[in-house]
Amino acid sequence: MVTIYDIAAKANVSAMTVSRVINNTGRISEKTKAKVKKVMEEMNYVPNQMARSLVLQQTRILFLLITDITNPFYTTLSRGAEDAATKNGYRLLFGNSDENLEKEAGYMNTILTTRVDGVLIAPTGDPSLPHLEQLRLHNIPFVLLDREVPGIECDIVLGDSKEGARQLVDQLASQGHQHIALVNGSSSVSSARMRRLGYEEALKLNGLPLHEERVFETSFGPRSDLTELDAWISSLDPMPSAIVAGNNVLAVEVIGLLRKRGLRIPDDISIVCFDDFGPYSEIDPFITVVAQQAYQFGYMGMQMLIDRIQNREDAGPWKKIVLPAELVVRSSVKRLLD
Repeated sequence: MVTIYDIAAKANVSAMTVSRVINNTGRISEKTKAKVKKVMEEMNYVPNQMARSLVLQQTRILFLLITDITNPFYTTLSRGAEDAATKNGYRLLFGNSDENLEKEAGYMNTILTTRVDGVLIAPTGDPSLPHLEQLRLHNIPFVLLDREVPGIECDIVLGDSKEGARQLVDQLASQGHQHIALVNGSSSVSSARMRRLGYEEALKLNGLPLHEERVFETSFGPRSDLTELDAWISSLDPMPSAIVAGNNVLAVEVIGLLRKRGLRIPDDISIVCFDDFGPYSEIDPFITVVAQQAYQFGYMGMQMLIDRIQNREDAGPWKKIVLPAELVVRSSVKRLLD
């Protein structure tokens, strides 16, 4: 194995000079840097990352923890985060909590023992607070994505969930729909709370009634057992003319259950949802959505994290970025007006 002493001997410099070139520290002339780097290339030298991390107190490794890798929103978000990390010279480790607090706790232990430089995390919900406090206790910088957690102040990138839900209800109301139901995520998740608030406000502004029995709360993530959701649909009497789904995973599950009942979309019932379907957006059933800037969530969140890591002493106040969503009208809504 080639060592820094081998490099130093061939370049006719000290081992300390080679170390400074590798770690980009100290004052070294550009001519000497170029000479050392050329010798490193000729000898196929690979730096010892563990030793380097001990010297610099940095691993150049970051961790991305999301809640549902099957959701196109999060896969696109992950691409943005990876691109930003790579651009800045960081490697990215990855975890998927499946909206499960215990699984999230397991990843927290991995994060603490791996000695990553920082964490980009979409928390499972409000109960994630102790996990975030653990990161802060161990002085690990983190940035939240998509969801706020009461009780913790930090950098965060959010979507405008309230306004997005209002746009969906407004679109339905503009087409004559007066009986609109909501299938949403858990109230322990901030984005779900804001989407319900936007739904309720839009009903009120459009002069439409709010019926509690037309609101169903569940997990945002996929599930194998749809018994409760199916039972809720069965309880709707009369059946609403339209359903707002809190995200695209819920929309797919609802559509599947409706089709099992022989209901056609949009002929028999209309459906709209939060989040687009990635590369599958143009394939039937052409759902009307509020599309979030998934790539920018990941890219901007990762850039905020790296800025916080590289400027620990002078990073300034916590930053909050709210990205607007875009209403994309397709053909999953039936027009009821003459």
